[in-house]
Amino acid sequence: MKKIRVEKAVGTVLAHDVTRIVPGTSKGVAFKKGHVVQEQDIPEFLKLGKRHLFVLKLTPTRLHEDDAAVRIAAAVCGPGLRWTEPCEGKSSIISRTEGLLKIDVPALLRINRLGHLILSTLKSNFPCRADQLVAATRIIPLTIPVKHVERLEQIAARAKPVLSVRPFRSLKTGAVVTGSEIFDGLIADEFDRCVGEKIRGFGSTVVKKILAPDDAGRIAAAIVELKSLGCDLIVTTGGLSVDPDDVTRKGVLKAGARLLVYGSPVLPGAMFLYAVLDGTPILGLPACVYYHASTLFDLILPRVLAGDAVTRNEIAAMGHGGLCLNCDVCRFPVCPFGK
Repeated sequence: MKKIRVEKAVGTVLAHDVTRIVPGTSKGVAFKKGHVVQEQDIPEFLKLGKRHLFVLKLTPTRLHEDDAAVRIAAAVCGPGLRWTEPCEGKSSIISRTEGLLKIDVPALLRINRLGHLILSTLKSNFPCRADQLVAATRIIPLTIPVKHVERLEQIAARAKPVLSVRPFRSLKTGAVVTGSEIFDGLIADEFDRCVGEKIRGFGSTVVKKILAPDDAGRIAAAIVELKSLGCDLIVTTGGLSVDPDDVTRKGVLKAGARLLVYGSPVLPGAMFLYAVLDGTPILGLPACVYYHASTLFDLILPRVLAGDAVTRNEIAAMGHGGLCLNCDVCRFPVCPFGK
């Protein structure tokens, strides 16, 4: 690679993108890699602070930043992802579909410890929209030895894959809204607005909703009925606190479900219940889902819809990052909650 003065660069080919920054307005490419420098370009380069340019001649043992970015992106991307052509040496990694971002975090660490290259991502288990930016990669210098990228490719081959997106499944969901005050019509049923809307927002349906009083037998019967209708997911709301009238947990057990978790280190969502009835997950949601914008339900639902196994240990680990800040304007999932 040879450095030459801008005034002597006419007729040469740019070895890299040249960036133009307009403070407070924009940042983008002023001259693309491969541009043949013209006489009229010289004043523009000088305005950009470029007194020298690089002329590049690569050997077979080195890669240009653009070629390296493409090889890295191709190596780390698994199902549900695509990558962009490099711009200023960086390739963006994009979700092809709505789904749950999964990252092999130890493999990501090994990659970023190699030196001279980077892979930057969102957090694992982030619920992605289609065409959402989830990661980006580039090398630090303008060129890099091929062997450095080959080491990354070896790490990625063992991870299979480093990054992927699991599409959300469309699940038939049944709901049991507990509470004698709702069953008797003393207060309004807000399930559809507070919970059902979130389920439908992920492409699933609420096939039936049953109102049940604070009676373990009635709650159990409602769960069994929803199971018989072929529901893929059953959600209960309310009746999970220490109040003697709160008997939802008893109703879940009476229905024959196996209780996996009762209680979580996430606030709001401490009284969460997770059970399984003949392979059908049951999410017991505490009353906080009716008055908090984001709760443990928002962390668990995307994982269930993506077919992700949620274990007792994983729920215990959610205590790290599991405290909601209750911001005046909720921006979840673009916030630290659950991460």
